[in-house]
Amino acid sequence: MVIDNAVRKVTAGMAEFLRLESAGGLLLAAAAGLALICSNTPLRSAYDDLLKIPVEVRVGSFALAKPLLMWVDDGLMAVFFLLIGLEVKREVIEGELSTPAQVVLPVAAGLAGMVVPALIYLLVNRGSDATLNGWAIPTATDIAFALGILSLLGNRVPVSLKVFLTAVAIADDLGAITIIALFYTAGLSILMLLFAALAIAVLIGLNVLKVTRIAPYMVVGVILWVFVLKSGVHATLAGVAVAFAVPLTTLDSEGKAPLHRIEHGLHPWVAFGILPIFAFANAGVPFAGVTLAALAQPLPLGIAAGLFIGKLVAVCGASAVLIGLRQATLPEGASWRQLAGVAALCGVGFTMSLFIGSLAFESPEYSTPVRLGVIVGSMLSGVTGYLLLR
Repeated sequence: MVIDNAVRKVTAGMAEFLRLESAGGLLLAAAAGLALICSNTPLRSAYDDLLKIPVEVRVGSFALAKPLLMWVDDGLMAVFFLLIGLEVKREVIEGELSTPAQVVLPVAAGLAGMVVPALIYLLVNRGSDATLNGWAIPTATDIAFALGILSLLGNRVPVSLKVFLTAVAIADDLGAITIIALFYTAGLSILMLLFAALAIAVLIGLNVLKVTRIAPYMVVGVILWVFVLKSGVHATLAGVAVAFAVPLTTLDSEGKAPLHRIEHGLHPWVAFGILPIFAFANAGVPFAGVTLAALAQPLPLGIAAGLFIGKLVAVCGASAVLIGLRQATLPEGASWRQLAGVAALCGVGFTMSLFIGSLAFESPEYSTPVRLGVIVGSMLSGVTGYLLLR
């Protein structure tokens, strides 16, 4: 009975996750479309001015002053990464990545789906030292956008494939977190890093002491975010650190794990608020003067090819090798054509690719080529995946 209840809870949680992510993906697409409209109509100047609005938070002599776009990328996305961290921890401990049999196929596919696109990008950009730093842009998968496309297909797609796509994307997210931490940091402040380490120690202490109230984790998390922001390490990683500290196996007075409570509460805000806002703020690409020749430049071409070709080949190839060696099995009820369709959807990198692009290239001159490559690669992947699955 206990096992049956646990299975039902996990199944219900996965169904709720897929429902929110699918609907959020459609809203994400609408927000991106609106950004493109604003960037290619007389609304462009108003759009640009909106993102440049200065926003300042001051406490005594301490102040954080950034344009609105930076608050979206550094602030709201820290909440997004908090949710990603919660999902990764839950899946590893009790979900789709909790046993070796469940882990091997999506993790191998996710790893291959990061390595091959990066290699394709480096191959295309091998003669341009200035753009090599963008190698990680095509390694990402936007789970909300991909599941939004899957939702258009209804019951044509087996649930097992939706779970597979989710697991691949979660493995991909864990890889993205590692990449950002290791490769996309500015000049480091040792003092701020020490303060950040102290805040993390407090979070670990709260977990060890089995504190189940959410407020202490969030208060320390905000303090940690400030220290990380000032340290030179990207501030979004503070959200991941908080997520890993939130208890999953310790239950509160209502019999609920704090991690489940935070994840359930954050999911609608992220799916229907934070991600669409990020898409609106970052997807605006002015198409004036954009030609096929512009797309053929190494930076956008490497991103588009990495997302469209690299993801499809890598995810399919890794899956075929493991299944051929009898180390894994094809998702239940799925055909190879459908697996190829899901592999193509892994190339919808949108949100995470744009985000990594903003870290890789801070100079405004790279903004349009990065966005162009991400949008073209993601669109080709989305259309191909839809057609294969249909």
